[in-house]
Amino acid sequence: MTKEMAPKPFTFRKHRRLTSPSEFELVKHKGRVQRGKFLVLSVLEAKNVASPSRAGFVTSRAVGQAVARNRVRRRLREIVRKHQNEIADGFWIVTIARASAANATYPELEAEWLRLAGRASILAA
Repeated sequence: MTKEMAPKPFTFRKHRRLTSPSEFELVKHKGRVQRGKFLVLSVLEAKNVASPSRAGFVTSRAVGQAVARNRVRRRLREIVRKHQNEIADGFWIVTIARASAANATYPELEAEWLRLAGRASILAA
């Protein structure tokens, strides 16, 4: 396969993520919240509905030391990256890891994220 014909990588670039504290605060104060055993999912419908959805991740020190927090954050990013085409456009999503997320397996986190996303009605039909 030549370089021109190579398939486009299935990435989750930085412009698809929430990065500034003001964006997180906006979702926290104006968004809808779904709570689960391992995760809390906050969702806010963006002003520009045609824009792609953006996601942010919060792993506090309650999750554990840096290694555990980073592992949970990488898993959550991978879950959203893997399912980004299923998420409807125009949403800002903040996923907050609870302390129990550090002991959860990837399939458990993925199942819970999908369940919460379904309850929040952000998955495209």
